[in-house]
Amino acid sequence: MVEHFPLRLVDSFMLAPTVRHLAFERVDGVPLQFRPGQFLQVHFHYDDGTPTKRSYSVATVGAEGATSVQRIEIAVSYVEGGAATKLLGELEHGQEIEASGPYGRFCLMDEDANCRYLLIATGTGVTPYRAMLPQIGALLRARDCEVVLLYGARNETELLYGEEFEAFAREHEGFHFHPCLSRGARPDPRPHDRLGYVQSVLPEFEPDPERDIAYLCGNPNMVDAAFAELKERGLSVRQIRREKYISSR
Repeated sequence: MVEHFPLRLVDSFMLAPTVRHLAFERVDGVPLQFRPGQFLQVHFHYDDGTPTKRSYSVATVGAEGATSVQRIEIAVSYVEGGAATKLLGELEHGQEIEASGPYGRFCLMDEDANCRYLLIATGTGVTPYRAMLPQIGALLRARDCEVVLLYGARNETELLYGEEFEAFAREHEGFHFHPCLSRGARPDPRPHDRLGYVQSVLPEFEPDPERDIAYLCGNPNMVDAAFAELKERGLSVRQIRREKYISSR
């Protein structure tokens, strides 16, 4: 059910030089009912009074099996001259914004019977996969499947939540995390790292329509290129779930 509600900022920190992590709570104290993979819309006005809105995936890692969260977390990229950047980049703890949601169907489906998930992301497109981690853990225990996360970033400083994904991979044998770095290796490379754009790394994992369902989230160019690669490999549209992140001013 979509609702409109005010949010109060309760915590924030810089995830990367141009990405801020923000944690909110609803002013009315009501938990947010959502499915991992869904997003909220933040409503505000341009300087001339024109109403507008921006969409942000919920990044909160809730309790396993939970259908609601008290703390609502998002990651916001800075866009030079952007109205949303001004609003959310300068928001101070205790201040409020208007939001609505949840929206979207970019979620893991109960009826899936595939052997492997290919989760592919760039930038803040990785946030819905962070929210999915408890669900992924339960999925790995419930049936014989594998989850591969390919995450594209320019360098190590832009790997959002990278340490969390690496820790989850150490704790869950069926989860594999592969940072794909397009601007060169990190100073201390790790065996699971890959060099190059994420869509260029994808063929190494041999997408297979007989076993795979793929999720694509992030830069539209990456989403389109990865979609084309997956289609070339024989995956049907029903096996490819997409969400494009477009930077808006």
